[in-house]
Amino acid sequence: MTTTLTPVDREAEAPKGRVRGPKAARAGGTLHAGPVAYAILALFTIGSLFPLVWTAIAASRDNQRLAETPPPFWFGSNLMDNLEIAWQDANLGEAFLNTTIVAGISAVTIVVLSTIAGFAFAKLRFRGRNALMLIVIGTMMVPPQLSVIPLYMMVAELDWTDQLQAVILPSIVSAFGVFFMRQYLLQALPDELIEAARVDGASSWRVVWHIVFPAARPAMAVLGMLMFVQTWNDFLWPFLVLTQTGNPTVQVAVAGLGRGYTPDQSLIMAGALLGTLPLLLVFAIFGKQIVGGIMQGAVKG
Repeated sequence: MTTTLTPVDREAEAPKGRVRGPKAARAGGTLHAGPVAYAILALFTIGSLFPLVWTAIAASRDNQRLAETPPPFWFGSNLMDNLEIAWQDANLGEAFLNTTIVAGISAVTIVVLSTIAGFAFAKLRFRGRNALMLIVIGTMMVPPQLSVIPLYMMVAELDWTDQLQAVILPSIVSAFGVFFMRQYLLQALPDELIEAARVDGASSWRVVWHIVFPAARPAMAVLGMLMFVQTWNDFLWPFLVLTQTGNPTVQVAVAGLGRGYTPDQSLIMAGALLGTLPLLLVFAIFGKQIVGGIMQGAVKG
Protein backbone atom coordinates (compact mmCIF):
# COMPACT_ATOMS: atom_id res chain seq x y z
CA MET A 1 0.00 0.00 0.00
CA THR A 2 1.43 3.34 -1.01
CA THR A 3 0.56 6.74 0.40
CA THR A 4 0.63 9.80 -1.80
CA LEU A 5 1.50 13.09 -0.13
CA THR A 6 -0.30 16.08 -1.57
CA PRO A 7 1.54 19.44 -1.30
CA VAL A 8 -0.18 21.83 1.02
CA ASP A 9 -1.14 25.16 -0.51
CA ARG A 10 -0.05 27.61 2.19
CA GLU A 11 -1.71 30.54 0.47
CA ALA A 12 -5.04 28.69 0.39
CA GLU A 13 -4.85 28.07 4.15
CA ALA A 14 -4.17 31.72 4.94
CA PRO A 15 -7.03 33.51 6.67
CA LYS A 16 -9.40 35.11 4.20
CA GLY A 17 -9.48 38.33 6.17
CA ARG A 18 -5.75 38.81 5.78
CA VAL A 19 -4.81 41.55 3.33
CA ARG A 20 -1.80 41.07 1.10
CA GLY A 21 -0.06 43.21 -1.40
CA PRO A 22 1.67 46.52 -1.41
CA LYS A 23 -1.25 48.35 0.23
CA ALA A 24 -0.80 46.41 3.47
CA ALA A 25 2.90 47.13 3.49
CA ARG A 26 2.28 50.78 2.96
CA ALA A 27 -0.38 50.88 5.65
CA GLY A 28 1.93 49.43 8.27
CA GLY A 29 5.09 51.15 7.11
CA THR A 30 6.57 54.57 7.58
CA LEU A 31 5.45 57.47 5.44
CA HIS A 32 8.27 59.13 3.54
CA ALA A 33 8.23 62.68 2.26
CA GLY A 34 8.96 63.33 -1.37
CA PRO A 35 11.60 65.63 -2.85
CA VAL A 36 9.15 68.53 -3.09
CA ALA A 37 8.42 68.36 0.62
CA TYR A 38 12.13 68.25 1.44
CA ALA A 39 12.75 71.24 -0.83
CA ILE A 40 10.02 73.26 0.90
CA LEU A 41 11.38 72.33 4.34
CA ALA A 42 14.88 73.29 3.23
CA LEU A 43 13.65 76.72 2.07
CA PHE A 44 11.88 77.33 5.37
CA THR A 45 14.98 76.23 7.29
CA ILE A 46 17.22 78.58 5.32
CA GLY A 47 14.77 81.43 5.78
CA SER A 48 14.62 80.80 9.53
CA LEU A 49 18.39 80.58 9.99
CA PHE A 50 19.35 83.49 7.72
CA PRO A 51 18.63 86.31 10.25
CA LEU A 52 20.75 84.61 12.89
CA VAL A 53 23.59 83.92 10.45
CA TRP A 54 23.50 87.48 9.13
CA THR A 55 23.58 88.83 12.69
CA ALA A 56 26.72 86.80 13.36
CA ILE A 57 28.31 87.96 10.09
CA ALA A 58 27.53 91.62 10.82
CA ALA A 59 28.88 91.26 14.36
CA SER A 60 32.19 90.00 12.96
CA ARG A 61 32.73 93.01 10.68
CA ASP A 62 33.52 96.66 11.26
CA ASN A 63 31.12 99.52 10.64
CA GLN A 64 32.82 100.64 7.42
CA ARG A 65 32.56 97.21 5.79
CA LEU A 66 28.86 96.96 6.66
CA ALA A 67 28.22 100.27 4.88
CA GLU A 68 29.55 98.92 1.59
CA THR A 69 27.29 97.91 -1.29
CA PRO A 70 26.86 95.00 -1.51
CA PRO A 71 27.53 94.17 2.14
CA PRO A 72 29.88 91.30 3.00
CA PHE A 73 28.32 87.85 3.19
CA TRP A 74 31.10 86.04 5.02
CA PHE A 75 32.53 86.19 8.53
CA GLY A 76 35.19 88.73 9.41
CA SER A 77 37.85 88.76 12.11
CA ASN A 78 36.31 91.20 14.61
CA LEU A 79 33.70 88.94 16.21
CA MET A 80 35.35 88.42 19.60
CA ASP A 81 36.43 92.06 19.86
CA ASN A 82 32.93 93.33 19.05
CA LEU A 83 31.34 90.91 21.51
CA GLU A 84 33.68 92.07 24.28
CA ILE A 85 33.08 95.76 23.56
CA ALA A 86 29.29 95.27 23.38
CA TRP A 87 29.32 93.34 26.66
CA GLN A 88 31.19 96.11 28.46
CA ASP A 89 29.55 99.16 26.86
CA ALA A 90 25.99 97.88 27.34
CA ASN A 91 26.66 96.41 30.80
CA LEU A 92 25.08 93.18 29.57
CA GLY A 93 26.03 91.25 32.70
CA GLU A 94 23.56 93.22 34.83
CA ALA A 95 21.07 93.28 31.95
CA PHE A 96 21.15 89.48 31.69
CA LEU A 97 20.48 89.15 35.41
CA ASN A 98 17.59 91.62 35.29
CA THR A 99 16.03 89.96 32.25
CA THR A 100 16.37 86.50 33.78
CA ILE A 101 14.57 87.69 36.91
CA VAL A 102 11.81 89.41 34.95
CA ALA A 103 11.29 86.60 32.43
CA GLY A 104 11.54 83.84 35.05
CA ILE A 105 9.04 85.37 37.48
CA SER A 106 6.66 86.32 34.68
CA ALA A 107 6.78 82.89 33.02
CA VAL A 108 6.26 80.93 36.25
CA THR A 109 3.42 83.20 37.39
CA ILE A 110 1.69 83.08 34.01
CA VAL A 111 1.91 79.28 33.89
CA VAL A 112 0.47 78.81 37.39
CA LEU A 113 -2.34 81.36 37.04
CA SER A 114 -3.20 80.27 33.50
CA THR A 115 -3.40 76.61 34.53
CA ILE A 116 -5.73 77.39 37.43
CA ALA A 117 -7.90 79.68 35.31
CA GLY A 118 -7.87 77.25 32.40
CA PHE A 119 -9.03 74.45 34.70
CA ALA A 120 -11.87 76.64 35.98
CA PHE A 121 -13.05 77.48 32.46
CA ALA A 122 -12.65 73.90 31.22
CA LYS A 123 -14.07 71.79 34.04
CA LEU A 124 -15.96 73.92 36.55
CA ARG A 125 -19.58 74.93 36.07
CA PHE A 126 -20.55 78.46 37.11
CA ARG A 127 -22.85 81.18 35.85
CA GLY A 128 -21.43 83.37 33.10
CA ARG A 129 -18.53 81.04 32.34
CA ASN A 130 -18.83 81.25 28.56
CA ALA A 131 -19.38 85.01 28.56
CA LEU A 132 -16.35 85.53 30.77
CA MET A 133 -14.26 83.32 28.50
CA LEU A 134 -15.33 85.41 25.51
CA ILE A 135 -14.19 88.54 27.34
CA VAL A 136 -10.80 86.93 28.02
CA ILE A 137 -10.45 85.99 24.36
CA GLY A 138 -11.59 89.48 23.35
CA THR A 139 -8.74 91.07 25.26
CA MET A 140 -6.36 89.29 22.88
CA MET A 141 -7.78 91.42 20.07
CA VAL A 142 -6.88 94.71 21.78
CA PRO A 143 -3.49 96.11 20.72
CA PRO A 144 -1.21 96.29 23.77
CA GLN A 145 -0.06 99.77 22.73
CA LEU A 146 -3.45 101.16 23.78
CA SER A 147 -2.70 100.46 27.43
CA VAL A 148 0.78 101.99 27.45
CA ILE A 149 -0.22 105.54 28.49
CA PRO A 150 -2.58 104.66 31.39
CA LEU A 151 -0.20 101.95 32.56
CA TYR A 152 2.73 104.36 32.53
CA MET A 153 0.71 106.93 34.51
CA MET A 154 -0.05 104.26 37.10
CA VAL A 155 3.60 103.21 37.34
CA ALA A 156 4.70 106.84 37.69
CA GLU A 157 2.20 107.44 40.51
CA LEU A 158 3.55 104.40 42.35
CA ASP A 159 7.11 105.71 41.82
CA TRP A 160 8.12 102.44 40.16
CA THR A 161 9.96 103.91 37.17
CA ASP A 162 13.34 102.29 36.59
CA GLN A 163 12.39 99.38 38.87
CA LEU A 164 11.89 95.79 37.79
CA GLN A 165 8.43 95.44 39.34
CA ALA A 166 7.20 97.97 36.77
CA VAL A 167 7.96 95.36 34.10
CA ILE A 168 7.06 92.23 36.08
CA LEU A 169 3.57 93.07 37.35
CA PRO A 170 1.98 93.99 33.98
CA SER A 171 3.23 90.71 32.51
CA ILE A 172 2.13 88.15 35.10
CA VAL A 173 -1.20 87.42 33.40
CA SER A 174 -1.85 86.28 29.85
CA ALA A 175 -5.16 85.84 28.05
CA PHE A 176 -3.43 83.55 25.57
CA GLY A 177 -2.14 81.41 28.44
CA VAL A 178 -5.65 81.00 29.88
CA PHE A 179 -7.07 80.05 26.49
CA PHE A 180 -4.16 77.68 25.76
CA MET A 181 -4.49 75.80 29.06
CA ARG A 182 -8.28 75.66 28.79
CA GLN A 183 -8.10 74.01 25.37
CA TYR A 184 -5.50 71.52 26.59
CA LEU A 185 -7.35 70.56 29.77
CA LEU A 186 -10.63 70.05 27.89
CA GLN A 187 -9.00 67.09 26.15
CA ALA A 188 -6.25 65.93 28.50
CA LEU A 189 -8.12 65.87 31.82
CA PRO A 190 -10.96 63.30 32.09
CA ASP A 191 -13.97 64.33 34.13
CA GLU A 192 -13.88 60.94 35.87
CA LEU A 193 -10.63 61.83 37.64
CA ILE A 194 -12.12 64.99 39.09
CA GLU A 195 -15.32 63.21 40.13
CA ALA A 196 -13.33 60.43 41.82
CA ALA A 197 -11.30 63.01 43.74
CA ARG A 198 -14.49 64.78 44.81
CA VAL A 199 -15.93 61.49 46.06
CA ASP A 200 -12.78 60.98 48.14
CA GLY A 201 -13.32 64.38 49.73
CA ALA A 202 -10.63 66.35 47.90
CA SER A 203 -11.01 70.11 47.91
CA SER A 204 -10.69 72.22 44.76
CA TRP A 205 -7.12 73.25 45.62
CA ARG A 206 -6.14 69.64 46.24
CA VAL A 207 -7.62 68.65 42.88
CA VAL A 208 -5.58 71.39 41.23
CA TRP A 209 -2.35 70.39 42.97
CA HIS A 210 -2.57 66.59 42.69
CA ILE A 211 -4.54 66.13 39.45
CA VAL A 212 -4.56 69.24 37.27
CA PHE A 213 -0.89 70.18 37.53
CA PRO A 214 0.43 66.64 36.77
CA ALA A 215 -2.00 66.21 33.87
CA ALA A 216 -1.12 69.61 32.40
CA ARG A 217 2.66 69.30 32.79
CA PRO A 218 3.45 69.05 29.03
CA ALA A 219 1.31 72.08 28.20
CA MET A 220 2.74 73.99 31.16
CA ALA A 221 6.26 73.40 29.84
CA VAL A 222 5.28 74.66 26.39
CA LEU A 223 3.51 77.73 27.79
CA GLY A 224 6.39 78.50 30.13
CA MET A 225 8.87 78.39 27.25
CA LEU A 226 6.70 80.63 25.07
CA MET A 227 6.14 83.18 27.83
CA PHE A 228 9.83 83.20 28.80
CA VAL A 229 10.83 83.95 25.21
CA GLN A 230 8.12 86.59 24.84
CA THR A 231 9.15 88.39 28.03
CA TRP A 232 12.85 88.12 27.18
CA ASN A 233 12.25 89.75 23.79
CA ASP A 234 9.87 92.44 25.05
CA PHE A 235 11.19 95.89 24.17
CA LEU A 236 8.57 98.67 24.11
CA TRP A 237 7.35 98.62 27.71
CA PRO A 238 10.77 98.03 29.35
CA PHE A 239 12.21 100.78 27.15
CA LEU A 240 9.60 103.23 28.48
CA VAL A 241 9.91 102.49 32.20
CA LEU A 242 13.56 101.43 32.55
CA THR A 243 16.74 103.38 31.87
CA GLN A 244 19.92 102.15 30.25
CA THR A 245 21.99 103.18 33.27
CA GLY A 246 19.61 101.96 35.99
CA ASN A 247 18.04 98.50 35.75
CA PRO A 248 17.98 97.71 32.03
CA THR A 249 16.82 94.50 30.47
CA VAL A 250 18.80 92.98 27.60
CA GLN A 251 16.74 94.66 24.89
CA VAL A 252 17.01 98.08 26.54
CA ALA A 253 20.75 97.66 27.03
CA VAL A 254 21.28 96.62 23.40
CA ALA A 255 19.25 99.64 22.25
CA GLY A 256 21.70 101.81 24.17
CA LEU A 257 24.47 100.71 21.82
CA GLY A 258 22.81 102.76 19.08
CA ARG A 259 23.35 106.12 20.77
CA GLY A 260 25.09 108.91 18.88
CA TYR A 261 24.96 110.36 15.38
CA THR A 262 26.79 107.44 13.78
CA PRO A 263 25.89 104.28 15.70
CA ASP A 264 28.18 101.31 15.23
CA GLN A 265 25.99 98.69 13.56
CA SER A 266 28.50 95.92 14.19
CA LEU A 267 28.33 96.55 17.96
CA ILE A 268 24.54 96.57 17.85
CA MET A 269 24.58 93.24 16.02
CA ALA A 270 27.08 91.86 18.53
CA GLY A 271 24.80 92.88 21.39
CA ALA A 272 21.79 91.35 19.63
CA LEU A 273 23.73 88.13 19.12
CA LEU A 274 24.65 87.98 22.81
CA GLY A 275 21.02 88.61 23.74
CA THR A 276 19.88 85.72 21.55
CA LEU A 277 22.34 83.09 22.79
CA PRO A 278 20.55 82.33 26.12
CA LEU A 279 17.30 81.59 24.28
CA LEU A 280 19.10 79.25 21.90
CA LEU A 281 20.69 77.51 24.88
CA VAL A 282 17.34 77.09 26.65
CA PHE A 283 15.73 75.63 23.55
CA ALA A 284 18.71 73.34 22.94
CA ILE A 285 18.30 71.93 26.46
CA PHE A 286 14.51 71.74 26.66
CA GLY A 287 13.63 71.55 22.96
CA LYS A 288 12.75 67.85 23.09
CA GLN A 289 10.34 68.37 25.98
CA ILE A 290 8.80 71.40 24.29
CA VAL A 291 8.20 69.61 20.98
CA GLY A 292 6.94 66.54 22.84
CA GLY A 293 4.44 68.66 24.74
CA ILE A 294 3.19 70.30 21.55
CA MET A 295 2.82 66.94 19.80
CA GLN A 296 1.05 65.39 22.78
CA GLY A 297 -1.39 68.25 22.85
CA ALA A 298 -2.00 67.89 19.12
CA VAL A 299 -2.68 64.15 19.43
CA LYS A 300 -5.02 64.65 22.37
CA GLY A 301 -6.83 67.45 20.53
